[in-house]
Amino acid sequence: MKDNLKFVCTRKDPIVKTKQGKIRGYKEGTTYTFHGIKYATAKRFQAPVEVERFEGTKDAISYGHVCPLPTQTRISNEVLVPHRYWLFDEDCLYLNIWSQSLDKDKKKPVMVWLHGGGYAFGSSIEHLAYEGGNLSKLGDVVVVSINHRLNVLGYLNLSDYGEKYKNSGNRGQEDIIAALKWVKDNIESFGGDPNNVTLFGQSGGGMKVAALMQTPSADGLFHKGIIQSGVVNDDSDFKAEEGKILVKALLTELNLDESEVERLESIDYNTLINAYQRVVGKINDRKGGLKLGAPLVNDWYLGDGRFNGFTEYSKTIPLMIGSNFGEFNFEEGFDKYNSSEVLLKEKLVEIFGDTNDLNKLIDLFKKTFLERVVADLLDFDATFRYPTKDFIKHFSKVTNAPLYSYFLNFEFDYDGGKPAWHCSDIPFVFNNMDKVPLYNTKEAIDLGNIMSLAWINFARFGNPNHEDMVYWPKCERDIEHTMIFSKKCEVKENFDDEFIELHHKLKPNDFAKRKTVIHSKSL
Repeated sequence: MKDNLKFVCTRKDPIVKTKQGKIRGYKEGTTYTFHGIKYATAKRFQAPVEVERFEGTKDAISYGHVCPLPTQTRISNEVLVPHRYWLFDEDCLYLNIWSQSLDKDKKKPVMVWLHGGGYAFGSSIEHLAYEGGNLSKLGDVVVVSINHRLNVLGYLNLSDYGEKYKNSGNRGQEDIIAALKWVKDNIESFGGDPNNVTLFGQSGGGMKVAALMQTPSADGLFHKGIIQSGVVNDDSDFKAEEGKILVKALLTELNLDESEVERLESIDYNTLINAYQRVVGKINDRKGGLKLGAPLVNDWYLGDGRFNGFTEYSKTIPLMIGSNFGEFNFEEGFDKYNSSEVLLKEKLVEIFGDTNDLNKLIDLFKKTFLERVVADLLDFDATFRYPTKDFIKHFSKVTNAPLYSYFLNFEFDYDGGKPAWHCSDIPFVFNNMDKVPLYNTKEAIDLGNIMSLAWINFARFGNPNHEDMVYWPKCERDIEHTMIFSKKCEVKENFDDEFIELHHKLKPNDFAKRKTVIHSKSL
C-alpha cells in the first residue's frame, strides 16, 4: 500500500545510511528526494573538511543555505528564466539528490550538476528548472546538485599570507571536489554508481567542469563531462599576480595593514564584499581584467587546457560541449521584428561597422542559417560559440575519448520569435518544460525529450544517440560534427566555420561587456 502513495515521508521511510550517519528524505511518486545534505564544513578561506559522524537521523527535506552573493539577483525576465530566491549563509556546503532507487546494487548513472552564475553568483536551486526529479525519472539516473563557496569566499587569493591560505584562491573548486568525494563514498546508498559519474553544468557551471578537467585532485572522481555555454576566451582564470594586486588594494580599502590580513576572516560579509567590489571597480577602471571570482592558476589548478596543455586524465574524458544561438540577447530598445530595413541596416552598421565585411557577413549568415532572417544576426552570440569551437579544435587533437558538439538553434514563441538565449537549454536538459510557461508547446516538449534523453544516454554510455533523434557522430580532428537542436534537428559538418571567423573579427568576444548582465541575472 505504501508504494502506491504519492508522497511518503515518515520517521522510518525513506532513510539512507551514509558514511557520516543516517539521513531522511521523502518519496514523491517514484522519486526519492533528499534536499540539503551537508557534505563538508569549512571556515572562511580554509579548505573544506569532512562532516563528522553523527548519531540518530538527520532530516534532508529542506534545501540548505546558499552562498552569500555580492548583490541579490535583480528581478527581470522571469518568464524566460524563472528563479528561486533563498537564504544566504556562509555555511553553504550542501547538496541535493534525486533517485529512483535506494538499492546499493542498482549502480545507476550519476549526473552531478554544477550551477551557473560565473564563479561569483548562483546556487544549486536558483533556477526552477534545476529541479532534478523529472530527469531522474525519465532516465532512471541519480541526479545530484551542489552548492559551494563563491566570489570573495571561494576565490580570494591570500596565498602570500601564510600556509593556511595556500590555495584560498581555489576554495570554491575544492568544495566541489569535496562534494564529489562525498558522492564517491555515499552514492551507492542512493542507487548510484560511483564509477560512472558525469559532471554537467551551464555557463559558470560549464566553466567549472572545464576547470575540474584541469585539476589533478579531481582525477577519478568523475568520468564524463558536459559543458553547456561554458567556454570563454577571457575572465575564466585568475593569475597569482592579479590576486596580489587585489588583496593589497582590499586591505587598504578596509584600512588594514598587511599584518592584519587575518581580520578578513571575521569581517562581516557585506562589509567585505562591498569593499571587494569597490576595489575591483577601481582597478578595472585603470587597467581592466579583474573579476568577481575565478579559479587561481597554480600547481593545484593547471589552467585552461587550450593555453596550458590538457592533462593526461582530461584526455580520457568523454565530452559533450555546445552553446546557444542568442545567449545574451536580453537587450531591449530595438524592435528587430517591426523595424524597417533602413533601421536594421543602421543597427548592423553600429555593431559591425560600415564595411564590405558586413555585407559578406550577412551573406554568410544567410547561407549558414537558412531559416533565419537577417535581423537575427543582431542576436547571434559573440561570447561562447567562437571559443567553444576553439576548444573543440584543440581538444579533438589530443583526446582519445568521444567528443560531441551541439548548437541550440530553437525559436521560441516570444516577442514574435526569440532565438535560444543564455539558460534556455536548461529546461530541455532537465526535462522541466512544465516549469517554464514558454516551453508549453509541442515543439518545445518534443525537443526537450530529445535533448534530455541525449544527456542521459551520454551519462550512461558516453554516447548521446538514441532512437528518437538523428544520428549524432562524434567530432574528428579537423571535422566538427555539430548536432543542431531545433524544431527539426540535424547534423552538419563545420557548418559555421567561415561565418564564425568573420563574426568574431567584426564583433570580438564581448564577455567583458556582458559581465554585468551575467552577474545581475545570476546566470
